[in-house]
Amino acid sequence: MEDEIRMIEKNQTWELVDRPKNREVVGVKWIYKTKLNQDGNIQKHKARLVARGFTQKPATRPDIMFAASLLSRYMQSPTQNHMGAAKRVLRYLQGTLDYGILYQPVKDSKLVGFSDSDWAGCLDDMRSTSSYVFSLGSGICSWSSKKQKTVAQSSAEAEYVAAAKATSQAIWLRRILEDIGEKQEDPTVLYCDNKSAIAMGKNPISHDRTKHIAIKFHFIREAVEQGEIQLMYCRTQDQMADVLTKAVTRDKFIYLRELIGVTKKVH
Repeated sequence: MEDEIRMIEKNQTWELVDRPKNREVVGVKWIYKTKLNQDGNIQKHKARLVARGFTQKPATRPDIMFAASLLSRYMQSPTQNHMGAAKRVLRYLQGTLDYGILYQPVKDSKLVGFSDSDWAGCLDDMRSTSSYVFSLGSGICSWSSKKQKTVAQSSAEAEYVAAAKATSQAIWLRRILEDIGEKQEDPTVLYCDNKSAIAMGKNPISHDRTKHIAIKFHFIREAVEQGEIQLMYCRTQDQMADVLTKAVTRDKFIYLRELIGVTKKVH
């Protein structure tokens, strides 16, 4: 099924045809038809179908990762506004069918990471959204956008939690690369645009600002000491993961989309 979908996307085949024999129809028809309950709200399973489709699509389109993550939070009680937002993403995908991640041959396959977070971006529970992006060689290979499970009391704490999640992913990727013969000899550079969070990751001494943070997030300090990662500062405008944490302006979105390597395919 996945191979068939890829071929349909590649050929831009969007015309309806007769169903092949001995084949089942994929149940996504509700995307094209609004179906309401008696109280006027959209049926839950309809929005859930759309959100699940989005969470599969970001496997090749990290530029919609934040939108998919945000929409998935409202699968249990969607509204008309949520469906409108989902359709807007679908229209964006339809207009960028020939976009994807461009990979080119390079001599040095060095793993580099970017971690970012907003602060209290979710107005429902005041939790922050963490994101990370990892590039290997000429293109990105791993990315994520998820709401944090705890409420951060400062922007530095939110960024620190995001960096801890990115550190876990960096260590896992380093193990995978070592298994396939691409061992990373140097520490993996993890860029963050918050200097306070970087200081927290490098300083093993606990103080009043960090003693309330769960111990599980402090393993980032151990990773730094053991030479697994190296925390470095980057400017916000150069932060790849920024597009995975919050909605941005059109111009900034296009700039960040190019920065993470999503570009028009060359036929």
